[in-house]
Amino acid sequence: MKQSAGILPCKKEDGWKVFLVHMGGPYWKNKERAWSIVKGEINEGEDPLEAAKREFYEETGERIEGDFLPIGSVKSSNKKITAWAVEASPSTDIVSNTFEIEWPPKSGKTERFPEVDRAGWFTIDEAEKIIVRSQLPFLKRVRSLLQSD
Repeated sequence: MKQSAGILPCKKEDGWKVFLVHMGGPYWKNKERAWSIVKGEINEGEDPLEAAKREFYEETGERIEGDFLPIGSVKSSNKKITAWAVEASPSTDIVSNTFEIEWPPKSGKTERFPEVDRAGWFTIDEAEKIIVRSQLPFLKRVRSLLQSD
């Protein structure tokens, strides 16, 4: 099973908000639940938290630091995602790396798409309505952490 690592930034602004990204590419373009924590695959031998920080930089163009709190793991189709929450305020003005796929399928043409095409800050209630379902446990765990704060 593939291993991924991700980061869920949180900030206090009229209550707590979380930072999510909208997955890029044609598959996610018209999907209702196409928002995610910033995440990506862990390279062999790579520390999972360092992988999460690297992916955050690759998908947003911004480095992230702080006191990272583990919020566990979830299974998402063919991968296991391990994540951390951190109090931080990254910008929604992102610069994402890109990937290539054949598009349209079986056309013989290759197109390049951003891994994530936009970012936003959401209340946890708002985020629960748009995040991919497999990542809902991360929001539940963060809500619990923030309420005990």
